[in-house]
Amino acid sequence: MYEGAVQNLIDELGRLPGVGPKSAQRIAFHLLAAETADVHRLVNALVAVKERVRFCAVCGNIAEETQCRICRDPRRDDTVICVVEEPKDVVAIERTREFRGRYHVLGGAISPIEGVGPDDLRVKELMARLSEGRVTEVILATDPNLEGEATATYLARLLKPMGLKVTRLASGLPVGGDLEYADEVTLGRAFEGRRALDF
Repeated sequence: MYEGAVQNLIDELGRLPGVGPKSAQRIAFHLLAAETADVHRLVNALVAVKERVRFCAVCGNIAEETQCRICRDPRRDDTVICVVEEPKDVVAIERTREFRGRYHVLGGAISPIEGVGPDDLRVKELMARLSEGRVTEVILATDPNLEGEATATYLARLLKPMGLKVTRLASGLPVGGDLEYADEVTLGRAFEGRRALDF
């Protein structure tokens, strides 16, 4: 245990996700050794994020204005909504440059173990957007884990009566992966999602 401010810093850093006690200690001592100007830049960046960043009023993505840049972009396809769990998922999909529709960020996934149900997510907001009648397809891009699958299944059942095309992102083997290291579920999904090769 360290004294006062140093221990407080280590404790606070240790509360961050993915930062264990050793990492928190390393970061704290890095900050102690850093130039004061560097530490001030970090502090200012943290304060700016808390003061300026909010969630988009339309899709739930992060934004510095009422709407995020994607919702403000008139070139996006209003007929397709990709439903994701978190804003970081939007960034991941945008990096592919394959999707030109709109997004809807749920703010998590259904997880009974953690006490997260549909009412804790932005499902009502999604339904309100869909009731406007412009959307023809909803892509469920939740994580391929137990919570993501539960969320996708719940949403698919909820959306079925609306007559929309509801699709799920394919999942399978990563490029460069070895079959011997793939788990049964991933390998099974890869077989289900197989496609014909066009030559």
